[in-house]
Amino acid sequence: MVPPAMFLLFDYTGTDVFDPLVLLLAAMLIDAYLGEFGPLFRIIPHPVVVMGHWIGVADARLNRPSRSPRDRRMRGVVTALALTGISAGIGVAVQWFATAAPAGWVVEMGLVAVLLAQKSLHDHVRDVAVALETHGLDAGRRAIRHLVGRDPETLDEGGIGRAAVESLAENFSDGVIAPVFWYVVFGLPGLMAYKMINTLDSMIGHRTERHQHFGWASARLDDAWNWAPARVSALLIVAASATLRFTRWREAVRILRRDARRHRSPNAGWPEAATAGALGLALSGPRRYHGRETSEPWVGDGRARVTPKDIRRALRLYVRACFAGGLVVAGVLVLKVALAGAG
Repeated sequence: MVPPAMFLLFDYTGTDVFDPLVLLLAAMLIDAYLGEFGPLFRIIPHPVVVMGHWIGVADARLNRPSRSPRDRRMRGVVTALALTGISAGIGVAVQWFATAAPAGWVVEMGLVAVLLAQKSLHDHVRDVAVALETHGLDAGRRAIRHLVGRDPETLDEGGIGRAAVESLAENFSDGVIAPVFWYVVFGLPGLMAYKMINTLDSMIGHRTERHQHFGWASARLDDAWNWAPARVSALLIVAASATLRFTRWREAVRILRRDARRHRSPNAGWPEAATAGALGLALSGPRRYHGRETSEPWVGDGRARVTPKDIRRALRLYVRACFAGGLVVAGVLVLKVALAGAG
């Protein structure tokens, strides 16, 4: 997802058998078809669950209300940097094992696959459409709880649909393209570091009374590490919209240029704006988080009342965008091989 020269700058030798980009492409295919490896993680904990446990322990022990805001912020900085460094170090160790052990590449490929979220994201969003279509509003509210932090009890059918499409767009960047991006740039240590940063942000990077100071560093790190992937994600959505008859790529470009920076997030607005323009929808807007009303600007000029049919259209666009991401990785691999041969 980056210029080949950048990858080569941080390149490592990979395994004795496969280039790391080949492992990445294989992992993307495995994740696209198998998803979350549910039976496996009934036996052992998922890596992100382990990361969440570490974060929870740090939050409980270091983020006590009796401490001053400055002290809590400094402890949050140390927590974010330490846990990110530990995760990157584990990535280095697994990467070394992949190069040293016979068939060690299987471990690296499998770990990369479980840290992507192509199929799981698709399935969770599809479940919202199915719930609304077959069981109505209450079922839709239950299904959307798996995707958003806002209060689902305040959402009507159009609000649930809008939340589902917004989550699909934002998590295409956070859960698919960003992990791929950082693996391409830094290998497995980069992917592991990113997953820890993203998990830190999702757990403590909130502007709540408890976490506005302790989670400050985690939120800023997440913003920085998602800056480039968010913009790559938007371009992939635009490219994907040019391949479907019901989407409008020129409108995706227009809304992207106009509205991407209007979003409350410095990054989420990019894939959301591209999606809104491509599908003729209006996303973002006013919402309720943690019991508080927020007045957010609208992204896009289309309908704000998003239907289950719109969710399914968004899913088709998402699948094409994931495929486009895989093509970019394959292109980087081909160019890397060509440059190595020319050298």
